[in-house]
Amino acid sequence: MIFEFGLIFGSIPKMLTGLGLTLQLLLLSSFIGLVLAVITLLMRISGRWFLVAPAVVYIYIFRGTPILVQIFVIYYGLPQFEFIREGVFWPFLREPFWCCILALSLNAGAYVSEILRGGVLGVDKGAQEAASALGISKTQSFIYITTPIAIRLSLPAYSNDIISMTKATALASTVTLLDMTGVARTIVAQTFAPYEIFISAAIIYMVIAWMVQKGFGMLERRMSRYIKATR
Repeated sequence: MIFEFGLIFGSIPKMLTGLGLTLQLLLLSSFIGLVLAVITLLMRISGRWFLVAPAVVYIYIFRGTPILVQIFVIYYGLPQFEFIREGVFWPFLREPFWCCILALSLNAGAYVSEILRGGVLGVDKGAQEAASALGISKTQSFIYITTPIAIRLSLPAYSNDIISMTKATALASTVTLLDMTGVARTIVAQTFAPYEIFISAAIIYMVIAWMVQKGFGMLERRMSRYIKATR
């Protein structure tokens, strides 16, 4: 077996042509997933069974099934229903890009909701009791006291989820999208050198993961600066 180092580094610029699509998938699905996660979290902690039950079922389904299966069900399965093909959302659901966005967003929403719930549960009850003693309403206490602390507590796990989501965008290539992995598969078909090409892709994904990790690390340190100041 001849290992070509030149092919590894020579393929990186070609693969970067799919970086824009990868970032679109990541940013859009992460944003929509975060919105879904906040809504799901509020349903979980509402205390009303008719809100808690759908949230629990949603989380269980999308955390309990592989994201590749979710993409296939949405991309290949939904078009089987006539009411979907005749509905207002068909112009979006017939496009692989939006099918991937939908699958990634729903998956992210389920995971991030549990991350945020862990952050909320991790807030010291003493802070809430102190707020109540000062006459602050439960709503104000949740918004101004619980939420900032919960966000800080959730950041490490959330950064890991963003890194996982970055890697999950590679599955978009299974439904014809030319993201970085899709471009890599095209290059493999031309060069017949899968080992070198996918090492190139791995290098790019590792760089993105490192940047995400460093970015969230800086944010976490900034949000925790008041803790260090009081020690």
